[in-house]
Amino acid sequence: MTFDKGPIRMLLTGGGTGGHLFPGIAAAEALCRQRPGSEVLFVGTRRKMDKTSLARYGFAVRSIHCLGLKGKSLVSTVQALAMLPLSFIEAAFQIVRFRPDIVLGVGGYVTGPVVAMARMLRVPTVIHEQNSVPGLANRKLGTLVDRICLSLPGSEEYFFEKKVTLTGNPVRRDILNLAQEEPKPGGESKMTVLILGGSQGAHRVNELASEALISCRKNARPDLAIIHQTGAADEEVIKKRYDESGIKAHVAAFFADIPEMYRKADLLVSRAGATTLAELAVLGKPAILIPYPYAADNHQEKNARYYCDGGGALMFMERDLTEAVLADTVRQLLIDQKRLREMAIAMKKLAYPKAAEEIIDVCLQLVAGRRGS
Repeated sequence: MTFDKGPIRMLLTGGGTGGHLFPGIAAAEALCRQRPGSEVLFVGTRRKMDKTSLARYGFAVRSIHCLGLKGKSLVSTVQALAMLPLSFIEAAFQIVRFRPDIVLGVGGYVTGPVVAMARMLRVPTVIHEQNSVPGLANRKLGTLVDRICLSLPGSEEYFFEKKVTLTGNPVRRDILNLAQEEPKPGGESKMTVLILGGSQGAHRVNELASEALISCRKNARPDLAIIHQTGAADEEVIKKRYDESGIKAHVAAFFADIPEMYRKADLLVSRAGATTLAELAVLGKPAILIPYPYAADNHQEKNARYYCDGGGALMFMERDLTEAVLADTVRQLLIDQKRLREMAIAMKKLAYPKAAEEIIDVCLQLVAGRRGS
């Protein structure tokens, strides 16, 4: 067996949010399919979400001490800078111990010291940027790494053009499998709306969406099914709101079986995180998007703009949106089955279902080039 066709060792780094973790998981799955026997090590933060999410997929996980820099107070910034030497030492230890053939960074502040140290140790490096506007870590790393994979057109301007490949945003295998199923037959009397709160800054979305859906259910669609992911902070409040309105809704902080929720949904109300939008595009799910107004560099609005311009979604700024406007928009879309189908088709055209494979191809090219040299 020659090396360029055999298994490799990949160190993946990133995390802090599902938006960073899930593309990394998708890339790891793609590598293991393409090169059976390959070994993957995730190096992430010490946050419980990182460890819990990765444990479900059976990948080895290590963590390092690291804190974010952007948008922090002076005290937090000083603490993060003081911790950097330890971050680099721990990153070097993980790299030397694992001996990766390639290091792939998928975003988040932990990516910085790991990818930078890999570069210093002469390991080939790739970063993937999920959003339309790169985060601080990826902007800095763009000058160091060998290759840069992008999710959306238009973000090339932030990097050296010769390093860039437009791959799309990787989507997990269970979502891709769902995309292969036959869609729900159109014209059903019973419709389902899925609200995806539950990420940082989603409290206002939970409030707007719950009141809008309660109004829609009472005044226009008594058969409307509601699925609402709230995040831990709002779960009890939103559940109580539906109960007091006499409406049975499926409410949870988070859904471990999110593919099943997607399967049921005819329409989404959501923030505009890059990974969620990539999943909706692959599935061809029309959406009403409410970008998080305090996202770094306003990247959620720019993410949403791509899908709205392509015809797959509608966007409302949180500051301008009322419960009445949202309720009326939902009602009109559920009535207009033709428009919903057109949006679903448009959304699917914006998808990159082979994104994970494209990223792994970039990684394998670097590995083969290193061995060849």
